[in-house]
Amino acid sequence: MSSQLSIQGVSRVFTSPKGQTTQALTPVDFEVRENDFVTILGPSGCGKSTLLRIVAGLDQPTTGQVLLDGAPVQGPGADRGMVFQSYTLFPWLTIEQNIRFGLRERGMPEREQKERADYFIAKVGLRGFEQHFPKQLSGGMQQRTAIARALANDPKILLLDEPFGALDNQTRVLMQELLLGIWESAQKTVLFVTHDIDEAIFMANRVAVFSARPGRIKTELAVDFPHPRHYTIKTSPEFMALKARLTEEIRAEAMATDLH
Repeated sequence: MSSQLSIQGVSRVFTSPKGQTTQALTPVDFEVRENDFVTILGPSGCGKSTLLRIVAGLDQPTTGQVLLDGAPVQGPGADRGMVFQSYTLFPWLTIEQNIRFGLRERGMPEREQKERADYFIAKVGLRGFEQHFPKQLSGGMQQRTAIARALANDPKILLLDEPFGALDNQTRVLMQELLLGIWESAQKTVLFVTHDIDEAIFMANRVAVFSARPGRIKTELAVDFPHPRHYTIKTSPEFMALKARLTEEIRAEAMATDLH
């Protein structure tokens, strides 16, 4: 299967107002195929989120380029749906209005907006909360809204930056299963940044491990557990073996960070 997303020699150097430079990414080459679910795992501050922001078009690489279906990424676009760790909803809009926002901006007819919003409201389990405002919902429900909003725009690829990082463990597990269920049925291409090893394995069909800063992809591992997945696979010997290997990879990088 051909690559849908191609990251070619992408590096990023930040310059402070005083002229000091920090290299966040050394040149990264990475391919994501259509319908892949790839998790990016690495120590804190290693450049995972920087790479995701470059793919989203929210930041520009210092060198290299990102291609989506062969076309260069030069800025944000509806072909990429982004979900952040913080709940980036419009507080003055209802849940339904938040989900319909991008559709309305694109000029989609009102009835079609409503149908798509209703479909994804049901998909993420928010039926009955359509007319609530974000502040009336829990963190997990707000993040469901953000995921529904991203999916409603029918992007080619879904980009998620630690979307469940602020949630309690029980809600986090429910959200992992929810997103995985949506991916299994919708077959979207997903690039998912996390620092949680269990989450990285459970969600993905491929895990990319980042080195310490300046970040690069040092290891890629396939995850072959069958679908649909249930959280009970986390206790299987195969899962535990993969977790042990990834834990050692991350530990080595975290130690390298401490030595810098």
